[in-house]
Amino acid sequence: MIKKINAVYTEETIRVYQAFNAKIADEAVRLGKFGKSFSRSRMTWIKPSFLWMMYRSGWAEKENQERVLAVDISREGFEEILKNAVLSSYHAEKGESREEWKERVEKSQVRCQFDPDRDIYGNPLEIRAIQLGLRGEFVNRYVDEWIINITDITEEVKKLKSLRDSGQADIMELPKETEYPVSDEIKKILCMGD
Repeated sequence: MIKKINAVYTEETIRVYQAFNAKIADEAVRLGKFGKSFSRSRMTWIKPSFLWMMYRSGWAEKENQERVLAVDISREGFEEILKNAVLSSYHAEKGESREEWKERVEKSQVRCQFDPDRDIYGNPLEIRAIQLGLRGEFVNRYVDEWIINITDITEEVKKLKSLRDSGQADIMELPKETEYPVSDEIKKILCMGD
């Protein structure tokens, strides 16, 4: 499988998705960042792939994931996240023992996982989508420094799901994601061989 970061991005920002309950989502949209209802003590997962988020949240129908937020963060922050990521599965080619890797996972504040991306019907694709788990200092920096804008896209998600369910969905209506450029350094960290 091919590891890629497909995303909606500009020169300054990259869009990630998260799904929450109404209380957390309403507060975040009102404040323009996450508020008191959002737990900074838990790991929070961000996903650049829209269809992976749809698969994961059941198109905003899973419990406590009824609201989907598009969160635009600074590319500088995203790069910092990637540079500090530890893969959630062991890769011998990184030249470390399984014990060393386990220790790094335990201490890390950024966890990286690649899972099969999905098509609009939830079928797995050859491309693996990235999801990043943040905790500790990285959750605080995400909330306080890196978030540029938060948009509630739940209504668009429901409309798209309705079209999909009736066989009328057009992939042109999906967010226009393209491959996000990553440095050789980050490719090495994330084992993203060509």
